Parts: sequence; C-alpha cells; structure tokens
Amino acid sequence: MATERLVVVGGDAAGMAAASQARRLRKPDELAITAFERGHFTSYSACGIPYWVGGDVDGPDALIARTAEEHRARDIDLRMRTEVTELDLDRGRVRTRELDNGGRESWTGFDKLVLATGARPRRPGLPGIDAPGVHGVQTLDDGQALLGTLDASSGRRAVVVGAGYIGVEMAEALIRRGYAVTVLEQSAQPMSTLDADMGALVHEAMCGMGIETVCGATVTGVLTHTDGRARAVTTEDGEYPADVVVLGLGVRPETTLAAAAGLPLGESGGLLTDLAMRVRGQDHIWAGGDCVEVLDLISGRTRHIALGTHANKHGQVIGANVGGGYATFPGVVGTAVSKVCDLEIARTGLLEREALSAGLRFVTATVEATNRAGYYPGARPMHVKMLAERRTGRLLGVQIVGREGAGKRVDVAAVALTAGMTVERMTALDLGYAPPFSPVWDPVLVAARKAAGAVRAAGA
Repeated sequence: MATERLVVVGGDAAGMAAASQARRLRKPDELAITAFERGHFTSYSACGIPYWVGGDVDGPDALIARTAEEHRARDIDLRMRTEVTELDLDRGRVRTRELDNGGRESWTGFDKLVLATGARPRRPGLPGIDAPGVHGVQTLDDGQALLGTLDASSGRRAVVVGAGYIGVEMAEALIRRGYAVTVLEQSAQPMSTLDADMGALVHEAMCGMGIETVCGATVTGVLTHTDGRARAVTTEDGEYPADVVVLGLGVRPETTLAAAAGLPLGESGGLLTDLAMRVRGQDHIWAGGDCVEVLDLISGRTRHIALGTHANKHGQVIGANVGGGYATFPGVVGTAVSKVCDLEIARTGLLEREALSAGLRFVTATVEATNRAGYYPGARPMHVKMLAERRTGRLLGVQIVGREGAGKRVDVAAVALTAGMTVERMTALDLGYAPPFSPVWDPVLVAARKAAGAVRAAGA
C-alpha cells in the first residue's frame, strides 16, 4: 500500500496537535507527515507572552511545549522558516518559500491537508503605525522584539492601544517593568468582551492601579523622532508621549491562502468546517485553530474565537480523523478569563448585545458579593452578572469581575451553559463551601437565584 501524504500548514497549537495525534495513530510507512511553519518557534504558548514580558516567567524556552527537534524525533518532517504561498487543490500540492535560504520555492504534494494558519493582529493603516518601537504581541518573535525595545529604551512611558485581553495583560506587564502606562480604548469602556456596566468596573480598577485608561479614544497615528522611532500616539483629542507602543487591537483569521483557493469562509473571515473539523465541501482538507469559525452552542451561530484551548482541541480532533479514527468538536460557549494586576475578569456565554443579535429575549441580574466568607481574612468584593432567557430561564451568559478567586468561578457557569441548565436549576448546584473559599451562598449561585426571580417576574 502506498504511503499517504499529510501536509500541515502552520506549526503551532492546532497544526502540531493534529500532526502528533495522527502520528500516534498511524506509522511513518502508512502516513508521511510534513508540516510547514514560517516562524522561528513551534508549539508555543502565545498566551504566556505578557507574563514573559512582565518577568513572571522565563522565555522563550519556557513557553515552548515541544521543540522542532522533538517533533522531528517523532517522524514529523517539520520545516521551520518555510512559508506556504499557494494551495493548488486541483493537483493536491502546496507551494512553499524558504525564508532563510534565498527565498527558494518548491512544491509539495499531499493526499490530506490541514490548515492551521492562525490569526493575524489587527494593525490599522495609520501614519507611523509601522515605526520602530511599535509592537504587536502575537508570536514569540514579537515578544522578543518588544523586549529588545524595552531593554534598549531609556524612557519609561508606554502607550497600549486597545483594552481587550491582550491590552490589559500588556498594561500589567509594563507596569511590572516600571513603566508609566496609558491605555487608549476606542469603546466607551475597556474590555468590550464584557457588557459596558461590567467594563466600567474594570475601568475604575485600572485607574486605581495607576494605569491611565482613556476610553472613547480614536487613535489617528504615531508620531516619530527624527531617527524614525515612535515618540507619541495621537488621538482625535490629544497626544500621548510614548517610548514604546503596544498594539492590543485583537486579531482576525489568517485565511488569505484559503480564500485564494476558494474555500468557504464565514462572516468573520474564518474557515467553515463540519463537526469533524473538515472544511465544508472538501473530503481531504481539515482546518483548526485561530483560522476557523466554530459553532456557538448558545446562539446557534458560528463565531471566531481565538484561544489556544480551542486550537489544541481542534488539533486533537483533526489528528484523530486524519489518522483513521473519528472525533468531533461540538462547539463552544465562549469562555475566557484574564487579569490586570490583582483584578480578575471572566466571561462565558452571550453578552447583552450578542443575545439581542441572536433574537433572544432575556433578563439580567447583577450581584455584588465576596470571594470568601465576609468575616474571613482577605475577603474581597466581586461582581457577577447573569443573563437568562426570559421565557425558559435558560442560562445565556455570565460575566465576573473581582479579586482573588473570582475569575475561575466562570467555569461553573461554562459547565451549566454546556449542559443547557436553567438558572433555577443552578441554584441547587452542590458547590464546595468553606469560609476560606466562598460564602455559604457562592456568588454565582446568588446571581442565579436573582436571575431566577427576574425570570419569574417577567413571565412569558
């Protein structure tokens, strides 16, 4: 029997998880695996970059789960610094260019193809946006470049553009390095992944930490010194001096190759797949990670969520299917957690605007409680907001903002969402209790009880 050929485009979480799982299931004489990665690193934690920059963890080696040499030792032909420039689906081949070898190009054939091209940072086309001293933080290469600027800088002023997850995490990292930090956010509140009332709590806390947080700020450009380096960020209303600028404007799916090959894309530009992570309409092409859209189990729509947790699961599913087994990825509920200094921020399920967009009628309930029994030392306030479907009482979403022990409480809500629980049913959950960990009524259950009351009051 002829050896099948698997080509993987992208050597990070989804791509190498798929390659590794396929190798576990099929021997090299059954399946030859070739993977292409255009960067210097493979199988790494991009989520750890802010903590590397902030000095909490060493890097970049500590952030690499498996090196290129380790993958090759498992009979995966991983070719680093090699960019795939074209997909020829009719002939079953990909065109590649070696980035460190004079740009040499060649073709590699495949019987099965995995696309794990990730996402690219949003970088608006503004004056000075590409000046030295302006950094994104998408890859380990980006992290190294940013650290190089920080080490070489004699100034201590930083501007972070965008107050999403990356923005607030990078604000903390720069504070830890002794920088005066200004965060510029176009929306009315930081963390647009929360409702505005919960984002306001984050805003207040960030200002209390000494992070100047300017909302409603539309960035218009980056000013530079005579040597070309960034010196300030301008908005419609003012100018903010900066020795370093960090962009935290989110990402979009990197599907340039897929689009050129005519593969199906969703509203966000992410690839569309079935539950087996096979690209729709294709028998031998799979896709996973930050380049795909996935099913939202609450709204029933597809959406783009760039998280390493999903990417690794996608890779496992793809590898099982490529390797001759069968696995599915049913979808997500949109769980995410982050922090800025000692403030923990979490959400799962739908925000108000997302529920409205999905045509759902809902009630909300917001409670303020404590992370521990109120009399126990170290008890700190936390806020929980809950959305429930008006007629059925089905849980639709939860947001949490608070100090130690607040963020991971969102996991209880994520399980309840996945199980399709009502807020009334949630009030009876048998959660762990002891004064160092929780009040007798856990804040999530207090919010569920209040939401259940709102559902009853709203009627049909």
